[in-house]
Amino acid sequence: MLSGKRIADVGYKIFSGSMMLLTVYGGFLCVMRAQRYMQKRKQLELAAQNESTASDTIKE
Repeated sequence: MLSGKRIADVGYKIFSGSMMLLTVYGGFLCVMRAQRYMQKRKQLELAAQNESTASDTIKE
């Protein structure tokens, strides 16, 4: 028969493991969002450069 202490220890380990998994998953989502943000910002900068180059060519 399982003692109360053993049940509590197993419950604690399961809970701790699930919290670690959630933390890792949250970190992964944060990194992916930051990566998308950086890519989007780079694309906008390139588009702005291309637009300014095109408008400079039209002015000449």
